[in-house]
Amino acid sequence: MSQSPLDELLSLLDLEPIEVNIFRGVSPEDRSQRVFGGQVLGQALVAASRTVEDRLAHSLHAYFILPGDPKAPILYEVDRSRDGSSFTTRRVVAIQHGRPIFNMAVSFHVREEGFAHQFEMPDVPPPESLPPETELRAEWAKRFPEQSYWMLRPRPIEQRPVNPPDPLNPDKRPPVQHVWVRANGTLPDDDKLHQCVLAYASDMTLLDTCLLPHGVSWFSGKVIMASLDHAMWFHQPFRADDWLLYTQDSPTSAGARGLNRGMVLTRDGRLVASVAQEGLIRPKTR
Repeated sequence: MSQSPLDELLSLLDLEPIEVNIFRGVSPEDRSQRVFGGQVLGQALVAASRTVEDRLAHSLHAYFILPGDPKAPILYEVDRSRDGSSFTTRRVVAIQHGRPIFNMAVSFHVREEGFAHQFEMPDVPPPESLPPETELRAEWAKRFPEQSYWMLRPRPIEQRPVNPPDPLNPDKRPPVQHVWVRANGTLPDDDKLHQCVLAYASDMTLLDTCLLPHGVSWFSGKVIMASLDHAMWFHQPFRADDWLLYTQDSPTSAGARGLNRGMVLTRDGRLVASVAQEGLIRPKTR
């Protein structure tokens, strides 16, 4: 029986335990190029979280070292660096073909009360007022017939961008974008799983932000793009199957790299996560 896209994602995140502190993950069968960075982020966070009890991740810092091979399993080795009274630290290395392709440090924290403040939520249209992603992709597929299968296939994460650029003829605009995101279905009541799903989704649009001032997109064939590192901070519990506003900006790009930042807010304006990423944006010379 075929699975829904969200069920397929949950299967990807349900790592196979191989030995103590060692887990194995796989990639989608229809993936033909490199492994999606959000998949490795989510799977690595799953591996780390399975070695920790009674506390949630509050931050992660990761580096993408080599492109992942989607045809081969990925081994995740977890180092139990420290178990403290308030904080727990883990280090995860993802391995393929005998070489590390990714590493990540994760810190977990017990729930505590303390001082609280946050930025205000941007004034953007609600997700119901925006066209569904399926409608946008259907229009794009008419202009990219060779990519119609990829564009039209169902997805585990639903996105509704505010004022999306034209992927074929993008205009030059300030490096700021807002995208509503949520899991395309209902998730179990597991805070750790909701963090892992958001980690997966956080890599989907962030790197595009630093291209906005330059009037190019990865569809144009004029740029080579790859995530280089990724950091996340989880501030409060949330549900990844409720609409979340992913507001993103890019302070700078230089040296063929772009820096991107993101804030994730609930519909009622709670800031639940922050993201930062630097990525390769190398102009193609031929």
